[in-house]
Amino acid sequence: MLEYSQRIKSLPPYLFAQIDKKKREKLVQGVDIIDLGVGDPDIPTPKPIVEAMKRAVEKPEHHRYPSYEGMFSFRQAVADWYKRRFGVELDPEKEVVALIGSKEGIAHFPLAFVNPGDVVLCPDPAYPVYKIGTLFAGGEPYLMPLREENGFLPDFRSVPEEVLRRAKIIWVNYPNNPTSATASKEFYEELIAWARERNIIVASDLAYSEMYFGEEKPMSILQIDGAKEIAIEFHSFSKTFNMTGWRIGMAVGNADIVAGLGKVKTNVDSGQFQAIQEAAITALSLPEDEVQKIRDVYRNRREAMVSALRGIGLEVYSSDATFYLWVKVPKGYTSADFVAKLLDECSIVCTPGNGFGEYGEGYFRISLTVPTERLLEAAERIRKLKL
Repeated sequence: MLEYSQRIKSLPPYLFAQIDKKKREKLVQGVDIIDLGVGDPDIPTPKPIVEAMKRAVEKPEHHRYPSYEGMFSFRQAVADWYKRRFGVELDPEKEVVALIGSKEGIAHFPLAFVNPGDVVLCPDPAYPVYKIGTLFAGGEPYLMPLREENGFLPDFRSVPEEVLRRAKIIWVNYPNNPTSATASKEFYEELIAWARERNIIVASDLAYSEMYFGEEKPMSILQIDGAKEIAIEFHSFSKTFNMTGWRIGMAVGNADIVAGLGKVKTNVDSGQFQAIQEAAITALSLPEDEVQKIRDVYRNRREAMVSALRGIGLEVYSSDATFYLWVKVPKGYTSADFVAKLLDECSIVCTPGNGFGEYGEGYFRISLTVPTERLLEAAERIRKLKL
């Protein structure tokens, strides 16, 4: 009889795979599902990117193996974008690597620096891949609670000394999935100083940097003095340019850390299709008003849904970033119980907070990835529950 490896046995079922299974069961029954579960943009990829891909895919030079680290022109475009957007100087040769989506890079990253028994400091609740990548590398995740009273920031200074002695990496993600929280310059300054003192790599997931709705733009951790000595940052085209299916991203930062990830990738993949990299170069050069149009759609959806949910008595965390809403479940329910109720009685798919970790209990996440009228219809279905 076939038997899975211990690393597979140790993993929880992947959160979104479970949700998809339940959703399919409902769809087979002919039910009108409003899917607010997975963060998958419903807005098409901007046309200039699509047209660039059409042209690039015809080029015979792109039909062969790509470079492992990414085309130099792509890495240069990433460096140019970081300079324009964040004022951060990057060497495209040594401080930028292309990814087959940021999820791939995040999952592979611990393999470069974590030995069995080493610790990776992971926020909780969080994107599940931080913990999963750690487990695949034989490391031990140490969970740092993200609590609302602390603005959903990790209290890294409270990590016990015996844990820190084995810690190799600390993950941070702001703007945050799932909570939608943001981080200040002061937080990053404290984190970098602390990590440099202990020689702990800071891995920043910046996938939602362009999904902000206030006047203050989210920052890159590489804007902090000294960050280049100890930090790597992962970014994605998925949310900024509605390119989730294209699977293209990048990691940037300290040259030695980026090289470590590159060594893993050289051995486990053959790089990203160069036509997609060419299309991504076009994405990075889009006029700002094109990206602003996407932000405006999500801002309008956010304002409408927050107002509707608060109008029926639900508590929504106040934030001005990401296309997620982090909502407290009504009294008397667990996260899983309430999400199951929404699916069974309202035909609405949401994500239970505890699916992102034990400290997500008491919340559920809504993705604003359907049109406003469907969001308001979902709110009306919830209102009829008379919670």
